[in-house]
This record gives sequence, C-alpha cells and structure tokens, in this order.
Amino acid sequence: MSVRVRFAPSPTGHLHVGGARTALYNWLFARANGGTFVLRIEDTDEARSTEASTQAIFDGLRWLGLTWDEGPVVGGEYGPYFQTQRRDRYDACAARLVAAGAAYPCWCTGEELAARRAAQAERGEDPRYDGACRRLSEADRAAKRASGAPAALRFATPAEGESAWDDVVRGRVSFRNDVLDDFVLVRADGLPTYNFACVVDDHEMRISHVVRGDDHISNTPRQLLLYAALGATPPVFAHASMILGPDGKRLSKRHGATSVEAFGELGIVPEGMANFLALLGWSFDGKQELFSLDELARVFTLEKIGANPAVFDTQKLEWVNGQHLKRLDEAERTRRVVAFLASRGRELAERGEEWRLAFVRALGERLRTLADAETVGAFALDDEVVVDEAAWADLGARPGAADRLLALAARLEGDAEYTLASLEALTRSLATELGVKAGELIGMARVALTGQKTSPGIFEVLWLVGRERAVARVRGAAARLAAEPRSPMAT
Repeated sequence: MSVRVRFAPSPTGHLHVGGARTALYNWLFARANGGTFVLRIEDTDEARSTEASTQAIFDGLRWLGLTWDEGPVVGGEYGPYFQTQRRDRYDACAARLVAAGAAYPCWCTGEELAARRAAQAERGEDPRYDGACRRLSEADRAAKRASGAPAALRFATPAEGESAWDDVVRGRVSFRNDVLDDFVLVRADGLPTYNFACVVDDHEMRISHVVRGDDHISNTPRQLLLYAALGATPPVFAHASMILGPDGKRLSKRHGATSVEAFGELGIVPEGMANFLALLGWSFDGKQELFSLDELARVFTLEKIGANPAVFDTQKLEWVNGQHLKRLDEAERTRRVVAFLASRGRELAERGEEWRLAFVRALGERLRTLADAETVGAFALDDEVVVDEAAWADLGARPGAADRLLALAARLEGDAEYTLASLEALTRSLATELGVKAGELIGMARVALTGQKTSPGIFEVLWLVGRERAVARVRGAAARLAAEPRSPMAT
C-alpha cells in the first residue's frame, strides 16, 4: 500500500498549534515513507469559513516548511480539494446509501429534536436521536415528501455488533453500535456533515492513513460504519494525544498565543517551531531532542507517538528555538534578526553590515527568540536605556563611582581608534590607574551603558553604542550619581 495522508482543516481561523502538529505528523509520515501529503479544505461550514482563513492556513503551512503534494494551488488527480466543490460526490454516495437501505430521510425539526432531548435528560437518559423517522411507513414518507418539508438524511446505524479498529497509537478501540444513534449524513440544507464528507473524500482520495487528534476518536466508529456501508476499506487510524496548557487544561487562547503566525510574531523561527511541535507527543529515543525537518523525516514513525497528553511548555519552546538559532550560520542568523526588527519598525539598514553582524554576535546565548534582539539589544537600539532600580542602587553604593565613570568617559572620548581592542586596553589600563579591579570598573560601566546588571560583553556594548552615545551615557550616569544623596556605603 502506498502511503497517502491528508491534512483537512476547516478554514474558520488561523492555523493553530493542534492543527499544525497534525499537519506536521502527516507530512513527516508521508516523507518518511515516500508517500503523498494531501491538503484538503473542509469548508462546508459556510457561515464561518472565509478566504482569509484559507490563506492563513496556506501561509502557516508554508512558514513551517510543509509543502503539499496535492491540494489547492498545486492541484492533483483526486480534486477538487475544497469540499464545497465536491457536492456531486456526496450526493452520489448519499443516493447509494438510500438505495441500499443504509440511510433514510428525516423530517424532524430542530424544535422537535430539542424537546425530545430535554425529555430524555429529564428521564436520566443520554440525549440521542430516537429513530422517529426511521420507523415511518412508506406511505408516511410519501406524504412527507409531497408536503415539500425539508428533510435531512440520517444513517441507519445497526442496533447490534460493534465498530472497532486497531489504532496505531492506542491499540484496540471498540464502540458498541447500540450506543451510537442514527447520525445525520446530509443536513436539510443539502450540505454534508463532517463524518459523511470526510469518509467520502478519504475513500475517493485513496487516503491510506488518517493521523489526527484524539478528539476525533468518537467520530471513528461512525466513519467505520460508513466505510462498510459504502463497501470501502477504511484507512489505518492513528490518534495523537491532546495538547494541554501548563495548567493541565486543553490548550486554548487563555494560555496565550496558539497560532503558528502568532509564534512567528513572537520571534519563534520555523525550524524551532516544527521541532517543538514534533516533540509534543512524539519521541525518537527519549534522548535526542533537536532535529531539522529533514532529520525528523528520516526517523519519524507513527508507533513512537505517545498516548499520554502532551504539555505545551513555553520555556522548552524557547530553548529549542534558541538551539536552532545557534545552528544557523552567522549571516543567516543576522538576516533573520534584522528582518524581525524591521517588522517591528526598527530598520537597521543605515547601521552597516559590520555593525549588524557584531550586534547579533554580541547577543550570543541570550538570543533564544528573535524578539530577544529587541530586549537584550535595547542598549544598542534605543537612544535612552531603561534603568533597573536594583542595578542603579548597587552602582550608587560603590565608593567613588561618579568620579570613576567621569574618568572612563574622558578616556572613551579620547580614544582615536575606538575598536574592541582599544576599548578593552583603555578600560583595563584605567582600572589599574584607579586602583580597582577591571571587573569593578566594567560593572559600573555596564549599568551606565545598559541600565542592567547583566549584558553582552562590555567592549562589544561600547562599540555598538558608539563613542558619542557611550560618552553621553557614562557622563549622564556620573552626573545623576553626584546629584543623589550618597548612601553610607558610598561615603
């Protein structure tokens, strides 16, 4: 059997984490087995489906690096790939089911169904369709048709037996048929329901494996009944576990960003996001965690997807992302940082290539996301620095800090070279002259230049800030120290 898998999102919003992981697992399985990855848009919810959401799905997949072999834009042998363009297929299959006695029209109105469900609830019964229209005589059905009343189409679920399958992730799963009601195949407006359209499409598109979230487990027995009624062989099913937030509840908007586009705007790179998504429920050997897409495609198997829920850990995502930023060569890492900052309104074109490379190099291990360039690198990007009060208090407690900073400012102003080497030499020389350790003078300079106790290397900071701004900041800090009441330690 050739591997053919599909990702079939509804275009009612952005590409969210759960959907992105499903797409990734399908894409990896196809690539690992020389198979075909199909993209299908399930847009039968006409009230909520939008072209903008469809485009967002395309953009999100492409951002992750997941290209599809068949589907919208690229075409394919089994199109069309929008469900709203496949009505003739659903109509034909519905007619087959009716002719075989496996489906029947239902004229029950929404109000009638709601009243029956309420009555069932009062009796302590599980709400389900009671089969009223299934029991109609042919004469009654003829009269209903003659009245012109709109009718849905329901599946005649067998009252006995079970629907079972061997799930790649969960093992043997079974449902008794008598707990399944006669579910709707086609709504009264003529549109197919999810379960019906999904089975028709998967069968006609020759889908061999269905890899999806475990929220679809309850749909599977109904789909198996449809495959049997249509005389079709069902695909192999693999249901990945749900994704939880840090609080143990299902991941949702209350946990923050949930769409891949939003994570991109937060400074996550595609390589990091794809790697992290793969680890949400899948493990190679319990040890290796860093993979490129190509590396994942070589080792991915459905059997290594776990059945236990996965927890979305933002700190882990940032760590994985930082490792992928380190994997990039310096030029590409710099290009990405510059592009991200430009998207935030910070153009660095006038700074020059040497400055941009040095800026990103200085960020070093602190660059876990592209957004860190804006925060960790604020000392070089902004004219004014935000001063950490604890750092400033520590500076104010150092004896002679103002005078030492003024001496440093004078040396910086007189440094004709203003290179990393010259800046290090003058700083260390001045510390010796002042009778203090170089680290102490550097600590004072760090607070004056960045407002923080920690920063990239001080000589890189001095060079990136530039002579004029560096001198102004150091003198400004000295002036502020001189104007403030001195603490007992500083006297």
